[in-house]
Amino acid sequence: MKKTFNILWLGLLSMYCQPPTPIDSRQTSFVSVRGSEILDPNGNPVVLRGTNLGNWLHPEGYMFKFQKTSSAHLIDDAIRQMVGPGKATEFWDLFLENYVTAADIHFLKSIGVNHLRVPFNYLMLSGDTYLGATDRGYRYLDRVIEWCRQEGIWVVLDMHAAPGGQTGDNIDDSFGYPFLFTDSTSQAQTVALWGEIAKRYRDDPTVIGYDLLNEPIAHYFSADFEKLNPELEKLYRRIVSAIRESDNNHLVFLGGAQWNTNFKVFGAPFDDKAVYTFHKYWMPPEVEQIQEYLDFRDRYQVPIYMGESGENTDEWVAQFRQLLDDQGVHWCFWPYKKMDNTRGVMNFYRPEGYDKIIDFAEGDRASYAAIRQAQPDPDSAFAILRQFAENSGFEHCYPNTGYIDALGFEVKAN
Repeated sequence: MKKTFNILWLGLLSMYCQPPTPIDSRQTSFVSVRGSEILDPNGNPVVLRGTNLGNWLHPEGYMFKFQKTSSAHLIDDAIRQMVGPGKATEFWDLFLENYVTAADIHFLKSIGVNHLRVPFNYLMLSGDTYLGATDRGYRYLDRVIEWCRQEGIWVVLDMHAAPGGQTGDNIDDSFGYPFLFTDSTSQAQTVALWGEIAKRYRDDPTVIGYDLLNEPIAHYFSADFEKLNPELEKLYRRIVSAIRESDNNHLVFLGGAQWNTNFKVFGAPFDDKAVYTFHKYWMPPEVEQIQEYLDFRDRYQVPIYMGESGENTDEWVAQFRQLLDDQGVHWCFWPYKKMDNTRGVMNFYRPEGYDKIIDFAEGDRASYAAIRQAQPDPDSAFAILRQFAENSGFEHCYPNTGYIDALGFEVKAN
């Protein structure tokens, strides 16, 4: 059975690696909104269905099988402690080149995806990044947008980690508190960066729009909700104002507070191309769980978008996806690709010896003495990390057909 599947997958790989047929590069119309509908460039209603390119331009610890080493900068620290700065950069170079390629985008188009949400760490677009040269992230954003243009897939750009931290947890690679909402310097940097992004992509119709802040203000800070929650929409207004200085073409996606679940922080819509986005995990897949968002849509006649869900059984994913379809809700499930895990569209194998990497990352590194005591052999560690990056490449991956079926997509045989 395994041999038969491998032969089928090799056939699929050959098909997906063929050069895609570009869409008309003269297309200059943009996705827009009309009331609670999202319209394609021809003015026809469309329902967004897609997945998130998580762990690529914003690494997350749990996708590396880490728990304590949970955020991007903590992952980078652990890797540098294992292999040194030069080899760490070499690893990240290979990881970024392999994790998402044109073949991945071609495959996603083939199964029925019509858009992708692309999470990124603001550090990738600034000079103070541990992942390499200044503005390196634009190289990868430009590349994936071009691949999507060729395939006829739209893109939502998602600032998953903002200056200062909008969440206050590992999700935003920050410092344990949502300092973005109390620090004027971080706010200014965020506003300026979105203005820069808008100038760069204002004329690109492959980009649907901008998801301004992923999962702001975690529930841990309930004692400060009265102070923090009112600042969210204020900051959204500043960011949108900066975007509209150069870009009136794209949608803006506004997520609620408390992990994108709380819409009570919003007043009436202040932009005519706003889409309101919620995230929902680990709850009964019943309409009552999303009723407040449906009510918000109907009250203000604006589109709503379920920007993240998943991390659950195929049965649960299928039930929730069907609920969203029945209610006409746009959706984007999390994530596209993970190592040794069926709760995503694509899977890849854990390298031999990877437990050595986990043991070091999760072990005692509270002092330099502890680091020295726990360090694996640098050459061996680098070989394992290199294999991780190589295994993540499309040609070494295999689809989670149960998860794909649950989303209503289909892997087509050659």
